[in-house]
Amino acid sequence: MAALVCAVLLGGCSLKTEKLEELIPFGSKGLNGVTREETFTESDRKLNNPNRGFYQLYEFLITDEGMDYREFIEEWYPDISDISLMFIQINLQSYQKGEISQKGLDNIEELLTILETYEKQLIIRFVYDRKGKVKESEPESLEIILKHMEQLEDTLKKHHKQIFIVQGVFTGNWGEMNGSRHDTEENWRILAGKLAQVTDKSTYLGVRTPAQWRSLIPADQTPEGILPCRPEELGMEGYSHISPLWGRLGLFNDGMLGSESDYGTYGNRSAADSGWTEKWSREDELAFQKELCRLVPNGGETIVDNPYNDLPNALRDLKAMHVTYLNKWHDASVLKKWADTLVEEDGCFNGMDGYTYVERHLGYRFLIDSVQLTYKRRGSMLSVNIKMRNVGFAPIYRNPQMELFLYKEGTEEEPLAYSVEGQLCRLAGGDEAETVLSLRKELSLAKLSEGRYGIYFVMVDSASGTHIRLANQQNEERYGYYLGSIELSQ
Repeated sequence: MAALVCAVLLGGCSLKTEKLEELIPFGSKGLNGVTREETFTESDRKLNNPNRGFYQLYEFLITDEGMDYREFIEEWYPDISDISLMFIQINLQSYQKGEISQKGLDNIEELLTILETYEKQLIIRFVYDRKGKVKESEPESLEIILKHMEQLEDTLKKHHKQIFIVQGVFTGNWGEMNGSRHDTEENWRILAGKLAQVTDKSTYLGVRTPAQWRSLIPADQTPEGILPCRPEELGMEGYSHISPLWGRLGLFNDGMLGSESDYGTYGNRSAADSGWTEKWSREDELAFQKELCRLVPNGGETIVDNPYNDLPNALRDLKAMHVTYLNKWHDASVLKKWADTLVEEDGCFNGMDGYTYVERHLGYRFLIDSVQLTYKRRGSMLSVNIKMRNVGFAPIYRNPQMELFLYKEGTEEEPLAYSVEGQLCRLAGGDEAETVLSLRKELSLAKLSEGRYGIYFVMVDSASGTHIRLANQQNEERYGYYLGSIELSQ
């Protein structure tokens, strides 16, 4: 329980409502209870939550030589306090001809060990090229690439809690699965299957285009409708035919909003006139991503100032694609255009610059819509109903741990903790920002004495243990977000 108690932050204030339960005849069991509920308002504050937001890119060429990785990271970007994601590009071109040496493996292990100390989640991409000339630097044999994956298994599984997603299958210019001698559907299936084996099941994988995703997961291995949570969280009875990549394989788009086709990410023909593994028109690919990326993450970088990334058009498509992460520095011209454009909408974000608005909405952004507290004296039960919304662009892809704390005010007593169940990943965000999901919990108060008890709510990222901050005006207090109170008396 102590691990879930956060540091005291500056408190907020808000209105409260009060209701008194109907009096029960003398002699009945239980105490009288008066409940007071907090009123919640949305804020425009920045939330530096795990597995979402702008990222910073770090490139590492692995060799047999030693390197001071910490010094390198801190020289490149000395202040990383405002991000939660680091993009780590690991270049293996030194081992083009054969296995990664033990020294090379040790260097990769050292790098990831040092990265753990920064307490950031990682986007990792293994590449053989950083100049757009992959055929000069990648292994000629597919077997060498597969061997490299096998050699990395221990390290990738050891550090899985910090790895959010592994992008690509090691091939292509800049690791983007294009221009390689190995870029065929059959080879992608072999490489993606091996990568799924050598990474932990909690690690997401990503491919460059929706067409590549469809080439790896045939239509007959896709459930009817996109499931709203990871398969293992839902039991998946009746889905034994689904590919092992289902629920893990997402997308990354490094041509995002760059043109009608996102620089070759999409095609020209409709889905109806195309095959399952062909590139579809922009309209159809956006509709495909709108469903797929309810389940798996999507991100990348924007390129080339053009009408498709004018702020109104960009916001529409970022919502549709459920974009979770973007490069903080690329494309500078696009990001500057967003920063120079003001948002016009109802609510707390009206008048905010577009760059800041996008940062606030990448990935998930949870807020408490309202709280209902209902006390039943007979049986001494308190019903807590927390109504949640997700106003970000995308879902949360790893369901968080949630707890309620009941603290007797004015005492030194440890609070009582109650776990809360609920599939917050069902809140897709994007165009569904008004959707409400109820988190319900029944608390037995039969053993409590008279007094006033504060009720608090905490959300914690299941991998990192980091508290997930909410987008309400209220601040997180010592025992979490204050929901209200109940006062028990004779």
